[in-house]
Amino acid sequence: MRYELYYWPSIQGRGEYVRLALEEAGASYRDVARESGGMSEMTKMLEAKSGTPPFAPPFLKAGKLVIGQVANILFYLGPRHDLVPRSEAAQLWVHQLQLTITDFVVEVHDTHHPLGPTLYYEDQRAPAKKRTAEFWSERVPKFLGYFERILADNGPYIIGRKLTYVDLSLFQNVEGLRYAFPRQMKAFERRIPGLIALHDRIAARPNIAAYLASERRIPFNEDGIFRYYKPLDA
Repeated sequence: MRYELYYWPSIQGRGEYVRLALEEAGASYRDVARESGGMSEMTKMLEAKSGTPPFAPPFLKAGKLVIGQVANILFYLGPRHDLVPRSEAAQLWVHQLQLTITDFVVEVHDTHHPLGPTLYYEDQRAPAKKRTAEFWSERVPKFLGYFERILADNGPYIIGRKLTYVDLSLFQNVEGLRYAFPRQMKAFERRIPGLIALHDRIAARPNIAAYLASERRIPFNEDGIFRYYKPLDA
């Protein structure tokens, strides 16, 4: 099966968590909106009046299925591409961890848009600075400390010896935090040695290394989830 991934063509964003899983699996897929006429295709599917139209990108077309929401897409892909164990209990545990990552991604986004996405960052600088300070004092230690503890108990991957899509998502979180908050992340990394080792392990995997070096990997920029604003990394 050749999958069709629908997401904004110029940012990594939430779509990157799906791309990493597809790339690690060596799956054949179209990144539809990056193709000529692809944005029109995506809009048409979002505005569908029947079937199971998604609320927003990213969504994945797999045969006749249209699957929205990152955690839901990965829950579908995982057992089909050996990115989760076979047992139902393990698959639910991995899904639960991915949903926790989803919560964290929202918190990352809210550092630069604490008053909501309808305003520009420039219109909410002071609240963003306050939110970011709380993010690093309270939320990052809570979330990344949680994953660090689980990794220490299991290792070398988040649930043991088997790579899962959650490991790929944790890699992306480290990459994103390094881009958006280089100074603060450098200081914090000494507290999460297991996650940093996991990041490096994922980066060295052949399919991921090839993807990171390719034009398919969109560079981080100030339109995605992870954005670098110097005042927020002070």
